Amino acid sequence: MSSVHLEPRSAGPPAPGQAVRHVLEGYAAAATPDFVARYNALFSEQIYQHVIDLFPQRAAKIADIGAGTGRDAAWFAARGHDVLAIEPVRELREAGRKLHRSKRILWLDDCLPSLSNTVRFGAFDLVTLCAVWQHLPDADQRAAMPRLAGSIAPGGRLVISLRHGPGGEGRPVFASSPDATIATGSAAGLSLVRRREAESLQEGNQAMGVSWTWLVFEKAG
Repeated sequence: MSSVHLEPRSAGPPAPGQAVRHVLEGYAAAATPDFVARYNALFSEQIYQHVIDLFPQRAAKIADIGAGTGRDAAWFAARGHDVLAIEPVRELREAGRKLHRSKRILWLDDCLPSLSNTVRFGAFDLVTLCAVWQHLPDADQRAAMPRLAGSIAPGGRLVISLRHGPGGEGRPVFASSPDATIATGSAAGLSLVRRREAESLQEGNQAMGVSWTWLVFEKAG
C-alpha cells in the first residue's frame, strides 16, 4: 500500500462557484461546539451500514471528501487505512485536527468540483462522499464525476450518498437524481455495483422527510 504524503503547495484551491460558496459559508457559520458534538455523535458503522461490506478489507488508501470534523476519517484510520481528509471549511478542518490526531489522517483544503489539490496524491482504493453530493448543482455534479473517477485506482470504489429532502438552515441543497448520477458515473467509466434506499438516522431529518440513496461505483481493474 502506498502511504499518503502531503506535498507543499503554493496556492489554495480555486474559488468555488456561488452556489457552493453559499454552502461553505453556511457550514462555517454552523460550526459551533454543539454542531461538532452532534456530528461526531453519529456512528460510522450505522451511517455506512448499507455499503460497509464493500469497503476494503485490507489496509488501503482512502479519500474522504467533505470530511467535516473527521468522524469517518478517524474510523477508517482506526482500521488501519491511510486517509486523506478533504474539507474546504476551515472551521471544520481545525476542529477535526484537534479531535483526531491519528498519524494516518492527513487534512487537505480542497473543494468539488475541481479537486485541484487532490490530484497530486494519486489514486485511491476508496473515495467517499457522505452527505456531500446534494450540495452541488447539476453542472457541478457533471463536472465533478470525471475528477472523482480519475482519483480512483483500478478496482477501487466510489461511495456517494444522495440526500432527498430539505437541507439544514443556511446550507442549501439541490435535487439529486440517482438515475442521473448513475448515468454520469457510467459516462466517466465507472460501473454501478450497488444502489440502496435508506431512511435518515437523525430524528430531525426524519421529521423533515429526509431520505437517502446510497450508490457504490467501481472502476475496472
